[in-house]
Amino acid sequence: MDSPRLHTDLNGFFIEDLYVGMTAIFAKTITEADIVLFSGVTGDMNPVHVNEEFAADTMFKGRIAHGMLTASLISTVLGMKMPGPGCIYLSQDLKFLAPVRPGDTVTAKAVILEIIPEKKRIVCKTTASVGEKLVCDGQAKMMVRSRVEEEAKAAKA
Repeated sequence: MDSPRLHTDLNGFFIEDLYVGMTAIFAKTITEADIVLFSGVTGDMNPVHVNEEFAADTMFKGRIAHGMLTASLISTVLGMKMPGPGCIYLSQDLKFLAPVRPGDTVTAKAVILEIIPEKKRIVCKTTASVGEKLVCDGQAKMMVRSRVEEEAKAAKA
């Protein structure tokens, strides 16, 4: 993260703490268990994800992780790092560019492109990469809490 640590584990950044260009990342190695559990949670048992024999005959020549499993790491960046706890995910545009395989380490990244303080909104470029290869590209819109508003509410209480 590019800025001083202004939030705690339970309270993310306020809109007043953010700036254009501010960046956060999260990295995770995708395991067999991740793919199996994601399949179970979502009900997406597409054999390209869960059946090696089937997947070997596809254009991928083997099993791949769900695109949305990869994209969910972007949610981790936004929800836990920047803007962090307390923000609300409003929208996400995604393009899946390359497969992620079991054992790949995915690095999700968010960069603030725009801040709209009067609406308490930010727009972020979102990406996921395996090494230098971009596997997912997109843009997210988030609602972020205002310190000024929360302090005003607290003063009235």
